[in-house]
Amino acid sequence: MKKVLIIEDEPNIRELILYNLEANGFRGIGADDGIMGITLVHIEKPDLILLDIMLPGKNGYDICKELRGEGNQTPIIMLTAKSDEIDKVLGLEFGADDYITKPFGIRELMARINAVLRRVEEKEIQIAPGTTIIIDELTIDPERHQVSFRGEKVELTSREFDLIHFLSRNRGVVFTRDQLLDKVWGIDYAGETRTVDVHIRYIRRKLGLSEQEDRYIQTIRGKGYKMA
Repeated sequence: MKKVLIIEDEPNIRELILYNLEANGFRGIGADDGIMGITLVHIEKPDLILLDIMLPGKNGYDICKELRGEGNQTPIIMLTAKSDEIDKVLGLEFGADDYITKPFGIRELMARINAVLRRVEEKEIQIAPGTTIIIDELTIDPERHQVSFRGEKVELTSREFDLIHFLSRNRGVVFTRDQLLDKVWGIDYAGETRTVDVHIRYIRRKLGLSEQEDRYIQTIRGKGYKMA
């Protein structure tokens, strides 16, 4: 069952949405202010967040910016009474996935929720684990456990291969160092996040790129890494 967190300070709207989430097969969780909302994001780890902009404690823009700054990629749909284009643009620039203006119909809201979740699922399964991936002059062949660059085989360690393969399968998605440790090294790994930086540096060097060059693996300052 997908979990949806609604951060909304108007109780009537919040309860109406929670009721309809449950009626449509979701588990709904409610928060009535920004501080409680961002706390529940970390505790509950929802599949999607419905986020009002005008909130006590911490507004929706700040919540969105904070989550994206942490590398949290949970899809966010902004809910607001503001209809000005600048408000919509700001929400999307801060990392929101969609935007709906009050008053809205429940059917429209549920359609938006399902559409955003569907896009996320399609993105996650877009590249199957055994698929050969080609990005410009870089080829990653998981069947042969081999990487080549500009037609030449690149000698990577097993962990370096796993790291570049994972980033390539999730191209465009930003991962924090902690997330990469969990996904590539495993949740039981007790090493430091600096390990990720070292492996990225070695991969770039073996590709013949400078340690700061981000043509393929991009460093997202204050967040982590992504495959361009």
